[in-house]
Amino acid sequence: MDQLGDRADREGDETLLRLENLDTDLRPPAVALETTRAAIDQDSANSYLPFQGGLTLREAAAAHVGRLAGRHYDPARECVITAGGLNGVLNTLLATVEPGDDVVLVDPVYAGLVNRVRLAGGVPRFVPLTATAAGWTLDPDELAAAVTTRTAVVLMMSPAMPTGSVLGPAHWDALARALDGTSAWLLHDAAMERIRFDGAEPAHPARHEGLAARTITVGSASKELRMIGWRVGWVVGPEAIMGDVNLVGLTNVVCQVGLAQEAVAAALSAPDADADVAWAVDLWRARRNAVLGELAGYPVIPPDGGWSLLVDTAQLGMSPAEASERLFTRGRVAATPMDGWGPSGERYLRFVFANEPVERLGDLRLRVEAAWG
Repeated sequence: MDQLGDRADREGDETLLRLENLDTDLRPPAVALETTRAAIDQDSANSYLPFQGGLTLREAAAAHVGRLAGRHYDPARECVITAGGLNGVLNTLLATVEPGDDVVLVDPVYAGLVNRVRLAGGVPRFVPLTATAAGWTLDPDELAAAVTTRTAVVLMMSPAMPTGSVLGPAHWDALARALDGTSAWLLHDAAMERIRFDGAEPAHPARHEGLAARTITVGSASKELRMIGWRVGWVVGPEAIMGDVNLVGLTNVVCQVGLAQEAVAAALSAPDADADVAWAVDLWRARRNAVLGELAGYPVIPPDGGWSLLVDTAQLGMSPAEASERLFTRGRVAATPMDGWGPSGERYLRFVFANEPVERLGDLRLRVEAAWG
């Protein structure tokens, strides 16, 4: 992905469609930009302290997660601010996984999650998603069956990267039964939980009575708030584990970007925060629909949320790498192979639709036909 992005940058070709990286051109909330500019002149924003994150942001993050989870979280004892969502994922895995423990994930899934499991000494145990013409499905019973006595963490993301697959009450019911009587944690990667295209509210696992006490939520300002460069995330969960998560953070990154924290707090707690996310989701939905329309007839799996979709290039008789190269050279489209994104990733090519406006996607089919025939 990094190599493909660098190659696209070197081209300097404005006609090249940039569908290779999880970026978006939609601007962050105005209040976040204003608060960031003001922070430059504030001495308190230029500090290591407090190590667990500024109180204003902890209050905002705990309230945000609590609203979606249907429960109260103490910002002083049940919330830690991290240097981005993935820093929160790694810190949590280091706090909950011993070498050799199983961590349950879906397949395909973001390589960054898989590799963080391995960094923590965990063993990824994959549950396959099923690709259909209507989208991705996950059998709740297969998900539950993946939980064994070796399971330390079930790591779920909804909507997930790169598939845009969504989990719901049936999955949480199955996991609640499977986890009952175990010491395993449910790590909920909520980076995209409100980026859903069905208009439904997020189905947060902590709303399930059987999962509330074992759910750890990791959130991020990067996706829903479009604040990628701010590198701010949060971990919210039961006090029984959050002390360990905080201790890992002190040993790992130590603290977060001071100039960014008040801005994220303002974006999370603004009166129009929900409307701002809904505005962005409407635009991303339109872009998804445009890509699906342009690729009609190709083996595309429609996403139910998120920023990207997958094409099964194995059905086209090509590897993802070959399909990507032909797209780049013949169609002037940058798109990334999913090798390493779970066992089945080696058959998929990803198109990110969050970074190009609908107007620039209008000739995508012509580009794809030029590349793939």
